[in-house]
Amino acid sequence: MGYVLLAVAIFGLITSTLFAGMVLAAMPRYLRERHVAESEARKRPGFTPPLTLLKPLAGAEPHLEADLASFFEQDYPEFEILFCAREANDAGLEIAQKVAQRYTGVPAKFFATGEPPYINAKVASLELMEKSAAYDILVISDSDVRVTPDYLRAVALPFADANVGGMCCPYRGIAPEGGLWARLEAVGMSVEMAAGVLVARMVEGMQFVLGPTMAFRRDVIRQMGGFKVTADYCADDFILGNQTYRLGRAVVLSHHAIDHIVINLSMMASLKHQVRWMKSTRFSRPKGHLGAALTFSMPFGLLGLAAAVPLGHLGWGVVLLSWAVGTRLAMSIAVGRMVVRDPSWLNLLVLYPLRDLMGFFVWAASYMGSRILWRGRQFQLLPGGKMRAAE
Repeated sequence: MGYVLLAVAIFGLITSTLFAGMVLAAMPRYLRERHVAESEARKRPGFTPPLTLLKPLAGAEPHLEADLASFFEQDYPEFEILFCAREANDAGLEIAQKVAQRYTGVPAKFFATGEPPYINAKVASLELMEKSAAYDILVISDSDVRVTPDYLRAVALPFADANVGGMCCPYRGIAPEGGLWARLEAVGMSVEMAAGVLVARMVEGMQFVLGPTMAFRRDVIRQMGGFKVTADYCADDFILGNQTYRLGRAVVLSHHAIDHIVINLSMMASLKHQVRWMKSTRFSRPKGHLGAALTFSMPFGLLGLAAAVPLGHLGWGVVLLSWAVGTRLAMSIAVGRMVVRDPSWLNLLVLYPLRDLMGFFVWAASYMGSRILWRGRQFQLLPGGKMRAAE
C-alpha cells in the first residue's frame, strides 16, 4: 500500500509540474502583449471612447468608500458611473451617494430595483442601469474592487479593435486588514486564479470573462438577449463572456491588473466564500474542475513524504516535498509578481505553498453537496451552472 501511495504522489507531482510548466509557457506571450498595450496606453489622447460604469451594490462592505472613490478619480475624459441596489436606502448606495458628492465633475446616477424578478439579483440591477446608460461601452465591476487612475484607459484600449466584444482584467488579492485567512485568500486570487486563466487562454482562447472587472459593447449584450441571459446563473461573468465568444466576437484579457479587496477576515467566512466559488466552477465547467485536482502540488508532496518515511525512504520523501514546494514558489513568483504584480512577498514566498494545500481541500469540499450561501440566502446549484432557491 505504501508504494501505491508513493506512486500516486509522484503522479500528482508530475501533473502539477506539467501545469506549472504550461503556466510559464503562457507567460511570454502575455508579457509581450502587455508591453505593447502599456505603450499604447501612455499615448495622449489615445483611444478614449466615452464609457458607462455599472456598479451593482448590496450593503456597506468594508472599505467600500475608498473603493468607490477610486473609480471617480480616473484620468479619463468622458465617463459616467451608475449605481444600483435592491432598496433605495441600501447602506452601500448611501455610501456611493456620499462619495459622489465629493466628485461633482463626474456624472453619477443612482437606482433601486425593488424586489428583483430573478434568482441572481445582480442581473436586475444590470438591466436597469443598462437602459439608462448614456454610452455604448459598458464597464461592470464588483463593489470590492479598487483601481488606479489609469484603469479606464486600460479598459477602453481593447475596444479599438472593432471585433472585440468584451474584455476583462486580471486581478491580485489585497488583504488590507492583514490576518492569516484573508492573506491566504488573497494569494489564491493572485496566483491560483491568474495561473488558471493564463493556461485556459493559451489552450482554448478567451471564452469567458472575470467578474471583478468586465466590459462589453452594448450591442453585444443586446444580441445575446440582454443581461437576463444570466438570470438563473451563479457564474454570470462566465456566461456573459462565453456568450460573447459564441457570437463570434473576440474576448480580451487586459494587460492591466486590478486590486480585489478581500473582505472575508475570519476562517469560516473565507472558507465559505471560497467553497461557494469552487462549487460554482464545478457546475459551470465540470470537466475542467475535476481535472483541477491534478494542478495542486503540496498535497502530493506531503503524501510522498508520508508514504516514503514508513518505507525507509526519508530522503526520497524530503525530495518529493521539496519538489512540491519548489514548483509552487516558481509559479507564485512568476504569476503573482510578474503577471499581476502582487506586492506582498510574504504572501508569495511564505503563504502560497500553504494556500496550495488549502486550495486542494477547498476543491474537495466543492463536491460536498450542491447548496451555496450567497448574500445571506441559500441556493441550490443545478447542472450547467444554473441555480434555484433552496427549499
